[in-house]
Amino acid sequence: MTDPVTEQLAPMPDDWQRALAVVAHPDDLEYGCAAAVAGWTDGGREVTYLLATRGEAGIDTIDPATCAPLREREQRASAAVVGVSTVEFLDHKDGVIEYGTGLRRDIAAAVRRHRPELVITLNHRDTWGGTAWNTPDHRAVGRATLDATADAGNRWIFPELITEQGLEPWNGVRWVAVAGTTTPTHAVDATAGLERSVLSLMEHRTYIEVLTDQNPEEYCRSFLTGNAQRMAERFGGRPAVAFELFGR
Repeated sequence: MTDPVTEQLAPMPDDWQRALAVVAHPDDLEYGCAAAVAGWTDGGREVTYLLATRGEAGIDTIDPATCAPLREREQRASAAVVGVSTVEFLDHKDGVIEYGTGLRRDIAAAVRRHRPELVITLNHRDTWGGTAWNTPDHRAVGRATLDATADAGNRWIFPELITEQGLEPWNGVRWVAVAGTTTPTHAVDATAGLERSVLSLMEHRTYIEVLTDQNPEEYCRSFLTGNAQRMAERFGGRPAVAFELFGR
């Protein structure tokens, strides 16, 4: 009897120069796809991070006013590890981000400003698979990002972006790549960037130390290498970061 063939993931497109990664919180990208980002920046591509919040409601023992600048500093340090120098924050409120035209407008403005060919976001669906419920912030930002890439190219949607901010339409987004999905279609070889992805996640030490009693380095390494190795079966035996790719 022949063993079933595991469906293989296609390589992510590499014929692009600029990417914009849009997520809800500090550490979302580090849990999701930092190894891929490291490989892209190594290859001379530009990646910009856009965060809807500063993660100020994420640590029970630290009040939001103190937590916000702390988590911002950790996010900037984390991004630098994988070659990202531009990190922007929209200052929506952590934990209560609302999907709607305000969020779509803010993301569309960033798309027009940075003019990416690739946009990256995090799982926008209700669950992480099965009964593992996703957070409202992830769902709102992921869905708004998928919508805002189209909004950014239409001059009659949010025309105030032109009149008030001088941001002309940008219809050059070719793909939106969703990390953390249970239905991936594409992947990036994580080999070159995996070690830096561990170091990048470790920069969120304040958050990680209240999240787990495990040694921070052991926790980060186990989580990220485990995920990458699980994808290897579907990517020619190579550790990988998986994405669900939506073409435009």
